[in-house]
Amino acid sequence: ECYVQNTAREYAKIYAAEAEPLEGFGEVPEIIPVFLVHRPANNIPYATVEEELVGEFVKYSVRDGKEVNFLRRDSEAGQKCCTFQHWVYEKTNGSLLVTDLQGVGMKLTDVGIATLAKGYKGFKGNCSISFIEQFRALHQCNKYCEMLGLKSLRTTHQKQRKATSVKSKNLPNSSTINKTVPKKAREPRDFISSE
Repeated sequence: ECYVQNTAREYAKIYAAEAEPLEGFGEVPEIIPVFLVHRPANNIPYATVEEELVGEFVKYSVRDGKEVNFLRRDSEAGQKCCTFQHWVYEKTNGSLLVTDLQGVGMKLTDVGIATLAKGYKGFKGNCSISFIEQFRALHQCNKYCEMLGLKSLRTTHQKQRKATSVKSKNLPNSSTINKTVPKKAREPRDFISSE
């Protein structure tokens, strides 16, 4: 938990350094640090400690990259969280995504990270790779993405889908091939253990 959140925090610091100087960008989301505390005299010898967030707790995105609702997606904090996800995705060439963004105002906590199966620069996240795929398919750029000069994911995703459909049209008898995937195999897993 500490490793994931503090890794996401480092990305958020770099994001802030790029975004804050931009005219009109304003305040940037901050991921608060989590500390591991050793309590040898206690039955549970380790605990995590973080700053208390006071106010309305909002989930800006869930682990799979889907926005919870339009009001949260359209809020300034929600839009900037989506832009942060897009920024991280682009900076890591689609290999890493900070997800499950939630908190009070611009202060975020309890985030997750999804990475490709092989990880990213030695780091493996705690969320399924399917969250990256879903984010790529569902993300809608906003004015903050434009201010940072981020590339539209729609265009990339649509090009990939067109290339796939063109390939399938060229296959002999592709219309007669039926593939069935068991329902259980299609459902994304909510959490992958780091053990």
